[in-house]
Amino acid sequence: MTTAGWFVLIGGLMLVIGMANNKLSNWPITAAMVYLCAGLIIGPTGLALFHFNPLQQSSLLEIVTEVVVLISLFSAGVKMPTPFSGLRWRTPILLATVSMSITVGLVAALAWGVFGFSIGAAVLLGAIVAPTDPVLATDVQTRHAEDRDRLRFNLTCEAGMNDGSAFPFVMLGLGLLGLHELGDHGLRWVLVDVVWATCAGVAIGVICGIMLGKASVHLQRRFDSPSLLVDFLALGLIGVVYGLSLWAHAWGFLAVFFAAVALRQTELKLADGDSDQQTIPAKQRISEASLIFKEHLERLSVLVLVLLVGGMLFINSWSWRATLLALFTFAIARPVSVAIGLMASRSTWRIKGLISWFGVRGIGSLFYLMYAIEHGLDEALAVELIHFTLVIVTLSIVVHGTSVKPLLDRLWRR
Repeated sequence: MTTAGWFVLIGGLMLVIGMANNKLSNWPITAAMVYLCAGLIIGPTGLALFHFNPLQQSSLLEIVTEVVVLISLFSAGVKMPTPFSGLRWRTPILLATVSMSITVGLVAALAWGVFGFSIGAAVLLGAIVAPTDPVLATDVQTRHAEDRDRLRFNLTCEAGMNDGSAFPFVMLGLGLLGLHELGDHGLRWVLVDVVWATCAGVAIGVICGIMLGKASVHLQRRFDSPSLLVDFLALGLIGVVYGLSLWAHAWGFLAVFFAAVALRQTELKLADGDSDQQTIPAKQRISEASLIFKEHLERLSVLVLVLLVGGMLFINSWSWRATLLALFTFAIARPVSVAIGLMASRSTWRIKGLISWFGVRGIGSLFYLMYAIEHGLDEALAVELIHFTLVIVTLSIVVHGTSVKPLLDRLWRR
């Protein structure tokens, strides 16, 4: 396609979604489904007007998906309700650790036992498709910081954490393939990739979020509510936290999510303790004022990336193995892992059932796939993993997208 064609296509899709937003809210259709349909029509599956090769463009796609996930994680973090409660967070923590680990194991078992993958390739595939997505799951996520819906909170918080907690399994898969150092008996992997990288990521995020929250409130009190460039501050926090995490060999996705959580907790805690808190309007709080801007970036990013997903798919991408993997993940691995992980949770069975269904896969899986390819993945295995990942993301957009509104409407009515 020409440059003019791309401008017309993307602009036209934005106009359609912008004007049809009220209609879409009443139909079992999401914006991502519209973008995917457009990508399939103009891509190799349909008119073949363009083809985006993820194997050749893995470096570019890794950076783009990385940035999109970071913005989405920050948006998820600032919508977490306050104050922080261990009892409230128990369910998403179990989902992001126990349930996700079980999902990795079940998918790896299928890939090894049925598809004939090596142990390393099977674990890597499980790590790629196990985490739920904070980008494409907006319809089942917390809408704003005052949203008290327990289902939305659990799914949003889980997606915010498991994009980071999946990283150790990605490194384990790469290590078993000989592309990463695991150490004697996996000791380095346990100490560095699991314990250190996780703890350091959370610590970096919390410390930086608290520091920025205190600094912004201090400036507004000292200088009578100065005009702060809150969008720059939020993006700057994302960049600094993620950069520090990379330097420290910590998981930056976890760090950014917890930085956003700590920022909001700090701002509201200081505001609640301030007898003159009216001098600090909500629009000057970084956690609240930057949210609209971040959500606009998310929408634009989803449009582009889902279009590219449609432009990567061929007819032969739909192998029986890829389709079986998607169905197994949605109908078996996710429900089983949620049931086991939430055995000690106080959530109702209705909430547990909806959580087990709404395990949306999306941009996070694409990032992990590109990350693995950039670390020297064998080309034949890379091509196979690309087909698996694209099919599971595509089916997740369609299956979860068509079911989210009817199921949630039924839940709220009851």
